[in-house]
Amino acid sequence: MTDVTETPPLSDTEPATSHQPMTHFKSFAESTAEDWAIIGPQLANTQALVADKVIEQLRYLKHDHGGFPVDRLEHSLQTATRAERDGRDDDYVVCALLHDIGDNFAPYNHPDIAAAIVKTRVSEANHWMVQHHGIFQGEYFWHHIGLDRDTHLQFVDSPYYDYTREFCAKYDQTAFDSDYKSNPLEHYEPLLQEFFAPK
Repeated sequence: MTDVTETPPLSDTEPATSHQPMTHFKSFAESTAEDWAIIGPQLANTQALVADKVIEQLRYLKHDHGGFPVDRLEHSLQTATRAERDGRDDDYVVCALLHDIGDNFAPYNHPDIAAAIVKTRVSEANHWMVQHHGIFQGEYFWHHIGLDRDTHLQFVDSPYYDYTREFCAKYDQTAFDSDYKSNPLEHYEPLLQEFFAPK
């Protein structure tokens, strides 16, 4: 029989998720079907925390402008606000908001982080757009830093080429305007809670 205990609180201020039971194997090879029957249902508890963690990471972007005219959070908010005001659907707006969320972790491949976060929640077109936006954004500035601004042309046969190029042209590359009035992060928190809610 599987030995089960309850998960202890993480700290005095951060309680464990409903004191869920824990298993005690030392390797996956030792785990049993009973163990996985305990672990499986808890995935929804982990998923229920995702929106809060995403919002926390977005707030970290406020502390870095990277030399740009606006900080990274404002760029993200401005991109999302522009998309929302243009009538884009909720999934697209979330992608616009999160497209640069990986900047603090992996500046050179940040699109991969954002794409991984949204992958299971959005259409193939939106996922592809987020994953490739960095290359398409290069059309506007890579020639200034010694790179090929036409690198995006390698994807010209993709069904999502025009879709991604439009995202950069209309929303991403224009979202550095220090005079633009973006929606605050709080405006998007209910949308993020709904988007990442367990299904």
